[in-house]
Amino acid sequence: MYNENEIENTTITSTEPNKSSAIKNIQQLFPSRTKDECLLELKKNPSVYRTYLNWPDKWKSRFLEFMEGKKSLPLTYDPFFKKLFNPDIYPERLSRLISSIIGTNVIVKCILSNEDSMLPSTSLLLLDIIVQLEDGSIANVEIQKIPYTFPGKRMSCYSADLLLRQYTRVKGEKGSTFTYQDLKTVYTIVMFENSPNECKTADLADIYLHHGKTAFDTGINLRLLQEYYVVALDVFRKSKYSKDINELNAWLSLLTATTMDDLAALISDYPWMETICTDMSEYLYHPEEVVTMFSEALRKLDENTVNYMIDELKKERDEAVTALAKKNAALAERDATVSEMNATLSEKNAEIARLKAQLAERNK
Repeated sequence: MYNENEIENTTITSTEPNKSSAIKNIQQLFPSRTKDECLLELKKNPSVYRTYLNWPDKWKSRFLEFMEGKKSLPLTYDPFFKKLFNPDIYPERLSRLISSIIGTNVIVKCILSNEDSMLPSTSLLLLDIIVQLEDGSIANVEIQKIPYTFPGKRMSCYSADLLLRQYTRVKGEKGSTFTYQDLKTVYTIVMFENSPNECKTADLADIYLHHGKTAFDTGINLRLLQEYYVVALDVFRKSKYSKDINELNAWLSLLTATTMDDLAALISDYPWMETICTDMSEYLYHPEEVVTMFSEALRKLDENTVNYMIDELKKERDEAVTALAKKNAALAERDATVSEMNATLSEKNAEIARLKAQLAERNK
């Protein structure tokens, strides 16, 4: 179901007592509070409260739902994800997530800077994190809220950028001893909250992990360095395979969890996830940090929305230019046809005039 190299699944038997215990644990971790209690706590810091007041109503509600113990943090947004998956603090979490996606055990060594990218700052991203793995390979993990235009072409550019940056860095480190053997695989992992239509065809209704790499049609085995993984989170939520108990589904269930019931089901199926839920619940007692995270997520989302609109307008403009060019070509072709017909008509009129002149000459 997932891919041919899927790592060994973690199997846990789920029982009703486990579920009851999980619900009780979640209720203890995320105690219920009223809206007034949450706002009263927030007002203790006037500047933080003013920041909250400037948010759109949707974001105010989402913040309060977390603080009231009704919903989880939205982990697909960059600030929240990086708080709970920071490899400097939780080195095993990001390693296990990436391992479950690419189907082989890896260890995240460090986060790499994105400043030396040759690509312009990309839009539409909820999350963008680049890491170097222990064997020297590089993984770029992204979460997209909306399916941007030309996803395949963009992913190719991201992968090429990663590979070139690795080449520059490794060659700089190795100097005269550098060989192409020193280069390692680069993994481009894109998770979509709302996946492209290509991921939603009838024959892919329950498939949410897609793996791609370049292969030769003759079957020759040349090791190329670029691999791609697309994770359709929206398809995962509805897939009949999402209830299977395995490592990949554990992490995707965490990323897509919204309600307390979702978290209770998560730790019922995967008791080891309770530690992450506990870390998440700690932010209930640090509302200032939560406000900062929501503000950063909102800022990035606003930028993404503007950039998406720009991309869509450019697309509409290009389509309009193409349509106009086709119309102009059709008009030019029609004008050429009319000109040709006029020339033919002129020739015939000239021939008629010549014949009339001959006839007049004979009748004299």
